[in-house]
Amino acid sequence: MKFATVGQILGILIGFVSRKVFVMCLSAEYLGLNGLFSNILSMLALAELGVGSAIVYSLYKPIAQENTEEIKSLMRLYKQIYTAVGVFILIAGSALTPFLHLFIRELPNIPNIRQIYFIYVVNSAISYFFTYKRSIIIANQKWYVVTMYHYSLYFCMNVAQMFVLWLTRDFILFLLIQTASTFAENVLLSRKADSLYAYLRDKVIQPLSLDVKNEIKKNVFAMIFHKIGSVVVFSTDNILISKLVGLTAVGIYSNYMLIRVGVNTITSIVFQSVSASFGNLNALASDEKKIEVFQIINFAGAWIFGFCSICFFVLVNPFISLWLGDEYLFPITTVFLFVTSFYLTGMRQACLTVRDVMGLFWYDRYKPVLEVLINLIVSVILGQIWGVNGILAGTVISTLTTCFWIEPYVLYKYGFHCPMSEYFVKYSMYFTATFLAAIITTLICNIIPDYGIKAFFGKLVVCGVMPNLIFIGCYRNTLEFKYIISVIRMLLSR
Repeated sequence: MKFATVGQILGILIGFVSRKVFVMCLSAEYLGLNGLFSNILSMLALAELGVGSAIVYSLYKPIAQENTEEIKSLMRLYKQIYTAVGVFILIAGSALTPFLHLFIRELPNIPNIRQIYFIYVVNSAISYFFTYKRSIIIANQKWYVVTMYHYSLYFCMNVAQMFVLWLTRDFILFLLIQTASTFAENVLLSRKADSLYAYLRDKVIQPLSLDVKNEIKKNVFAMIFHKIGSVVVFSTDNILISKLVGLTAVGIYSNYMLIRVGVNTITSIVFQSVSASFGNLNALASDEKKIEVFQIINFAGAWIFGFCSICFFVLVNPFISLWLGDEYLFPITTVFLFVTSFYLTGMRQACLTVRDVMGLFWYDRYKPVLEVLINLIVSVILGQIWGVNGILAGTVISTLTTCFWIEPYVLYKYGFHCPMSEYFVKYSMYFTATFLAAIITTLICNIIPDYGIKAFFGKLVVCGVMPNLIFIGCYRNTLEFKYIISVIRMLLSR
């Protein structure tokens, strides 16, 4: 968590500076193009079919048992599948080049647009080559190793991109640097994995047992639906906005998404850091112990996402106004829907993390199908009426009608083998505390006038203090709060 926190903070800072240079050197339509092409290729990533999650889950047990033969067999399978996925994305993505006009309301006057798209395709494809080896580093509870490599290269990439944009205004060179960084990160992590786990270089690899193969097949079949759901729900917004509203709106939306992705990456540190540990716990502990640890993780998630949602709602428009200018702002109703989607998705993270490491993919395999249908139908209908607001409302509605209750139901029934009533009691408490803190914080911040830099820092101080004081008042007597405080004291004493 320490490595990831430092790395991500530096990554966010350099990312914001890079985006500022980007909008100074290129138009908003280039931002829209970046978001649109990324989402198109995310749709092609369906070819991965959730194999990664299924195989990583299968790694926890042999790692705990130090069964290197089974680990080698799993990693060979992982390599074969991911190489095939990379080749598929390269071919299928290239084949879409003549049909780009179908995804954009009006093609912008950007030169070499098809060459630009092809570079995106290549970057997406090579992200699957060698990357399978980072999974064994993560499964062995060495996430910090991946973090160090990723953010070191990310920092260098952004500096190089800013330098190139400032001197040349050449978007293609900007993208080629990104592609080179992706390739370098995968190669370096692959070599690091080989040095950490020398048995990965062995040429003699036994075939997987029939039981392990059948378990992987079952989990992959279930993950197909989950993969479809996550990709369609979270990767179609830019495509729908581009088609129903326009490419400029996609560019504005991408700035909000840049901030959201940055916040998500920081918050995901908690869940990424505990996932492998919970996988080990799942192999050894009782259901009672698993529930106890899950409730602590869920409490941490509720505090983190409640706090971040309040800060997001109050500060995002003043920040973007200072950062890029008022022409890049959405109205407050759009921000409210954006933050609502962020909060609901964030509150799912504890369930999803524990579900994945417990391998419960099978039991809610049809949930994503329902989620996708609701999301697309509602987003298209409301998007034609209310534009960006309608598309965001579609995401919120699909989450509330499916993920909100199905995911905890599966986790508690098939993972913990007990009723989920306690989960929703705690969820209600967390939501009430967040709603109360949001109202009080917003009312205080509304007293501070305009979007000037002094006003922004004034609101920043209020957002940093007020929600946390309210949360402490609401949660101070809970077992989860006392546990988190004890962990913090232990860390500070080291």
